[in-house]
Amino acid sequence: MSTIPLRIAVLADIHGNLPALEAVLADLAELAVDEVLVGGDLVGRGPEGRAVVHRIAALGWRGVRGNHEDYLLAFSERRVAAEWLTAPEWSASRFMAAELDDFARAYAAQLPLSIASERAPHLRLVHGTPRSNNEGLGPWSSDGELAASLAAVAEPLLVCAHTHRSFERAVPAGRVVNVGSVGLPFNRDPRAQYGVFTVFPDGRTEVELRRVPYDRRETLERYRTSGFAAAGGLTAVLLELELEHAVPVLVPFQRWAEASKRPAHADQLAAFLDFYRPGESLRGFFERLETLPGSG
Repeated sequence: MSTIPLRIAVLADIHGNLPALEAVLADLAELAVDEVLVGGDLVGRGPEGRAVVHRIAALGWRGVRGNHEDYLLAFSERRVAAEWLTAPEWSASRFMAAELDDFARAYAAQLPLSIASERAPHLRLVHGTPRSNNEGLGPWSSDGELAASLAAVAEPLLVCAHTHRSFERAVPAGRVVNVGSVGLPFNRDPRAQYGVFTVFPDGRTEVELRRVPYDRRETLERYRTSGFAAAGGLTAVLLELELEHAVPVLVPFQRWAEASKRPAHADQLAAFLDFYRPGESLRGFFERLETLPGSG
C-alpha cells in the first residue's frame, strides 16, 4: 500500500470566466495533484463559455453537468418559451447560447450528473445535490438536509458547487464540501475559488478551500470585446455587479422587481441599487422585501 497521500482538485462554476480559470490552472501547476474533477457550470453568466469548454476538454478532466449547461442547451435547441427567443430580458442568455460552438454543445450534453473520483472512490461529485443540478447546498443548509443528500449516494464524502459559496461540514452520515466558484464567487471574496482534497493512506481526508487572486479587469474587458456587454443589456450589467462585489445581484433584482410590482427593466436599476445592500445576507434582503408595500 502506498504511503504517499493522494491529492484531488475539484473546481466548478467557472461561468465563462477564462481569466479566473487560467489563474486556477496556474495555481494547480504549483501543486502535485493526482486527479482534477470539474463540478459543472463551465458556461453561463459570463462571456467566454466556448473557450472555457475547449480549455477543460483539452485537459481531459472528468466532470459533471451543471444547470447552466442544461440552460444554454435548451436555448440552443429552442426548448424554451417562445418569448425567450426574442424578448430583451433574455438577450444575455441568447448571446451565451449562440457563443457556444458545436463542440462545446456536444461536450456539455454528454456530461453526466454525478461521478465518483477514480483515485479516491469515497468521493462523489455532483453539481448541486444528488437529486438535481438546479438545487444547492450552502452554509445555511441544515444538518438534516446534508444527511438527506448523503443518504442518496453510497460515498461518505459528497462534493458539490452551484451556490457559489464554499463550506465544509461533517454530520454523522458523512461529510459535505462545497468548493465554491472559480468564476463568480458569492461569499464577498472575489478571488477564484476551488478545493483540494488530500487523502492519507489511513483513510483520512483533509480539504483546503483555496482562493486565487486574478485581474478581474481583464474579465470585464472581455465583457466588452466579446460583445457580451452590448448584447446582454441589463443582465450583463447585473452580472458585472456580481463580479465586482462577489455577491448575488441578478436574482435579488428579479425578486425586488416582483415584490415591488415594478417591471424588471433597466430604468429600475437605480431604484433597486438604492434598496440593495451588497454586504447584506440574502436572508436579510428577503426579509426586507416583505416590508415593501404590496409584497406578499
